[in-house]
Amino acid sequence: MRFIKVVGFVFLPLIIAALLFTGCGKKEDDNRIHLEVMYWGSHEEVKIIENIVAEWEKEHPTVDVDLQHTPGVGNYTNKLLTRVAGGAPPDIAFAEVGIFVDFVTHDLFTDLNPYIQNDPDFSIDIYFPDVVKRFTRDGKVLGVPRDTAPFACVYYNKRMFDEAGLEYPSDDWNTDEMLEIAKALTKQDSKGRTVKYGFYSPFYENCLYTFGGKLVDNVDSPKKCMLGTEKSIAGLQFFADLHTKYKVSPDPEALGSTGKSANQLFMTGQVAMYNSGIWESPALRHINTFDWDVAMFPKGPDGKRAFATGGSAYCILKTTEHPQEAWEVVKALAGAKGQIMMAQKGLAQPAIKEIAEGPYWAGDKQKPLNKGMLNEAVKYVVYSPFNSKWREVQDKYIYPALDHLRLGDIDAKEFSQRVIPEVNEMLKEGK
Repeated sequence: MRFIKVVGFVFLPLIIAALLFTGCGKKEDDNRIHLEVMYWGSHEEVKIIENIVAEWEKEHPTVDVDLQHTPGVGNYTNKLLTRVAGGAPPDIAFAEVGIFVDFVTHDLFTDLNPYIQNDPDFSIDIYFPDVVKRFTRDGKVLGVPRDTAPFACVYYNKRMFDEAGLEYPSDDWNTDEMLEIAKALTKQDSKGRTVKYGFYSPFYENCLYTFGGKLVDNVDSPKKCMLGTEKSIAGLQFFADLHTKYKVSPDPEALGSTGKSANQLFMTGQVAMYNSGIWESPALRHINTFDWDVAMFPKGPDGKRAFATGGSAYCILKTTEHPQEAWEVVKALAGAKGQIMMAQKGLAQPAIKEIAEGPYWAGDKQKPLNKGMLNEAVKYVVYSPFNSKWREVQDKYIYPALDHLRLGDIDAKEFSQRVIPEVNEMLKEGK
């Protein structure tokens, strides 16, 4: 009998990995093949994955699948690397587009091209090409995509639009129109305190990109930070002005004082428009006090459209002793059945084009009704820079400086001058 295990983790220092994980991997037991697959996700995702695996096992009675799960991408990432360092690596790993860079830096994943080319029942061409490209390095396909996730959704409260006498936003709107609508939807009380905000986005990248700016010179092989260009500064300043000049968005202090997350502010009617990804939908479907939908993030002043993005895939580690069995499991986990289930729950935009364009996603009548616009949005996605230091760059330098930018302590030019030297130095250190 074959045994396939899906493992999740919490952080442990790499230095003690060998002590804690020696013997945790493959078990010696009569005729069993023990594969390990690591993943994380929400409670609803776990249930879907369990269903996928249970059905797959029925069709493969010689294989057992043991699912283990860890919440939190940070814990998961550290734990996977800890397992590898401890000599007990899994066979299959779930990878998001950002942490995928960390895993590739450690040369963890096997080239799937031989399996793709020799499997008449599988075609990589059915997936959205940009997300396939993200999981491809030097011509090697290192992961089969499960979903794609442009940060292109602007959730909007229809009741607030109706009360203000405003038309709902169209996918063809621009940042000037968005700003005017946000102003009209922002409300103060008798003491001048803002009680309802017109717009909020945690994603500075969207403003940066739609104004024609860039984070780096080359996403796939970044060498230089480009936040100091004229268009980058214009996009960053527009992002800042939403908080400081126009006050249509809560600054970090105002947001913190509410004791609520951004999506909770939207759900309680304190933010009229909220920019995020489709993963917000399951929670927002619980709203029963107003109707809502999504529009695509607006175009920039010159008509440019671009968004930051997420997405994920399943990958096979080089160290697996049973790559063919692992391949069959990856096909199940990233296949059509699972993507349809994710789509129906509103959790993720399918990476398989036909499913995304069909009745289970674009044609689905559950909210948001306009989610099919994401099939157009995938054409304009910009992935995070492919450098092992990028997540550290964001956490140590960019995000702290962004707080000062949104508070009005510095302007976009000062922001750029502050972070560019640090970013360039970190890019040199990364791989």
